[in-house]
Amino acid sequence: MLFDMKPEQAGAAEALIAGIQRIIRGKREFLELLTAAILAKGHVLIEDNPGLGKTTVAKTVAKLIAGEDGKPLLFKRIQFTPDLLPYDITGVDVFDPESRSFRFIPGPVLANIVLADEINRTTPKVQSALLEVMAERQVTIGAATHRPPLPFFVIATQNPIESEGTFPLPAAQLDRFMMRLSLGYPDREAELAILEENPSETLLNELEPVLTMEDFLAAQNAAAAVFCHPALKAAIADLVRDTRTHEGVLFGASPRAALHLLGAVKALALVRGRDYVIDEDLAALAPPVLAHRLKLRDPRAEGATLIREICLARIDRITAV
Repeated sequence: MLFDMKPEQAGAAEALIAGIQRIIRGKREFLELLTAAILAKGHVLIEDNPGLGKTTVAKTVAKLIAGEDGKPLLFKRIQFTPDLLPYDITGVDVFDPESRSFRFIPGPVLANIVLADEINRTTPKVQSALLEVMAERQVTIGAATHRPPLPFFVIATQNPIESEGTFPLPAAQLDRFMMRLSLGYPDREAELAILEENPSETLLNELEPVLTMEDFLAAQNAAAAVFCHPALKAAIADLVRDTRTHEGVLFGASPRAALHLLGAVKALALVRGRDYVIDEDLAALAPPVLAHRLKLRDPRAEGATLIREICLARIDRITAV
């Protein structure tokens, strides 16, 4: 049964994309997928070469959504380096000699939007400090539990694994990310605009929120209510199961991956102005949602290509019925 999607709910997604496009030029498809992940309450891993605007994307998103006080959401950046320690991320209990008790000093992860910059430049032990807060939206220090404000999501960036001084993200960490995206180089027209305006320097600080907290939360709820036909839900389940039995895959996608894919396709439908999911949404999102979760037998193989082939085969079976 379709829900009654209001124009402002689809408009919220478009307003967010238009706001980001003031800074990030010529990347409409990337921004649609990023917005879908945000509306689906997912975390995003952006993998690309340095200097393409990965950090700027996270800063821009934080400025465009207003908190309950009308000001932009609380944004924190963590620069991952080899000498970083877990409590630099989560926070730590510090003894206060005056009160003779411990008090908690929150870490940067307790913010609305957390930028985990160059996450693969620190050790897996430090990377694991994000596991609890990304999965359960809480941080446990000693016997106390601390929660970040809502909304909460992590935008992590990483350089290609071939880069010097990088540590591969463990499978458990990768599975927390709803999508792995690539920004890519701008086209000629966009690059000329960047040279002319340098928007990250001249416009970013002037950005004002384009969405109230109420509108943003309503858009998230609307994304969750988008209709997905049982045949497409079955295709998602079968697609994820196919990754576990495919001869080219050592370890396939988890049930969490299936939930992430369902949430993502619903949100993308909303971003594209629909209150129902179509097979094109599934084809667009299967590679960025599933590929980074697979361990392939051949390290030279492309996970995204494999997922695309499996997905199209599943869609063909639906259309043939």
